[in-house]
Amino acid sequence: MKTQIELAREGIVTAHMKQVALDENMPAEQIRAYVAKGEIVIPNNPKRVQQKVVGIGTGLRTKVNASIGTSSDICDVDAEVRKAIAAEQEGADTLMELSTGGDLDAIRRTVLAHSTLPVGNVPLYQAFSEAARKYQNPSRLDPEYLFDLIERQLDDGLSFMAIHCGINLYTIERLRKQGYRYGGLVSKGGTFMVAWMDQNKKENPLYAQFDRVCALMKKYDAVLSLGNGIRAGAIHDSHDRAQMAEMIINCELAELGRGMGCQMMVEGPGHVPLDEIEANIMLEKRMSGNAPYYVLGPLPLDTGAGYDHIASAIGAANSARYGADLVCYITPSEHLALPNEADVREGVRATRLAVRIGDVAKYPDRRENEKQAAMARRDMRWDDLNKLLMFPDTARAIRADRMPEEAQTCTMCGDFCAMKKGMQVFSNDIGEEKTSGCHAEKQHTIADQPHPTMAP
Repeated sequence: MKTQIELAREGIVTAHMKQVALDENMPAEQIRAYVAKGEIVIPNNPKRVQQKVVGIGTGLRTKVNASIGTSSDICDVDAEVRKAIAAEQEGADTLMELSTGGDLDAIRRTVLAHSTLPVGNVPLYQAFSEAARKYQNPSRLDPEYLFDLIERQLDDGLSFMAIHCGINLYTIERLRKQGYRYGGLVSKGGTFMVAWMDQNKKENPLYAQFDRVCALMKKYDAVLSLGNGIRAGAIHDSHDRAQMAEMIINCELAELGRGMGCQMMVEGPGHVPLDEIEANIMLEKRMSGNAPYYVLGPLPLDTGAGYDHIASAIGAANSARYGADLVCYITPSEHLALPNEADVREGVRATRLAVRIGDVAKYPDRRENEKQAAMARRDMRWDDLNKLLMFPDTARAIRADRMPEEAQTCTMCGDFCAMKKGMQVFSNDIGEEKTSGCHAEKQHTIADQPHPTMAP
């Protein structure tokens, strides 16, 4: 079986590429060209028949990933199913199943059966969890078992994997020479791989046998997302030598993987001050040949626990603005507890809002919906406005809870409604047919639906 990138290089526009083109309102040939260059990936393991087609990369809407999964403290499979369903209902584009507690094969298969989103994971989680159970020491993990596990997970239908190929002995040496970190190591898979290398005095098998990793991913046309195991867990660690060493290696591996016919993404960067986000994305794009960038957060401060979904949304909006392609959500429970269903919903909504803000800035030609919403709000066409909002149910509920005496206003201003007064003052100007400026929309907006205060 040939991969999407291999078919694109042969000039073939696949059904998946056509679907992405339809969803993004772009020419199918343009999608094919970007896939051929490795600037767009389409995670879609053919093992799963009922799976949404999602394009990630250059020129496309910034996508949102939601992560779920059990832990050693809380293992409720039904809860994870509810979270998976909630993430999809709220508009997540991809899902990561990151369980570390319970029967990990069964949990993964159950989640896959209850979602139509492309599902990814981090195979090192299960590998080290099972090594710890078997040997009471995760560093006794057998590399051959790791590769067997990756294939088993792919055979279940996973469409992308975050695999920590960029951690190697050189990376660890940078970490030691710089005197460790303010925020320590925060990637579970990355940290346990560092410990495995340290105890076994061997190179990371995922780096040493990178061609083998790519061969497995190609077999299932799954996207290899180069994991960010040395990402910063504190803004004072942002862009330190260890993080940059891994980023350089991952960008090199992205190029090598594409050369082998494998769909590739690069991951990063964790905690990053707001003023460094643009530079981070520019570096990844430049060094990787514009490979799709999957950003984790990023969190622009370290003191927002309880509201990290808001802090992350600020970072995510900037990331989307400067070229990030897939953003992993953060929930209100980040750094504090395992997310519940309500946290998942809130996290997806906050991140969707953030990437929409970024996309509006990144793609000035895609602002028509915002303009239509502004005019509906100006004209107080509430039903029309709700159809244009990202979260119409919430908007309706808030308005219904505090309905004004006069339907054309809201209780924020009541009798002192600026919109109403403005329309009274400028009703004649708006009512006249115009052919320039903002009034060019008049024929299909105001004229068709006169404001109640305007004279017939």
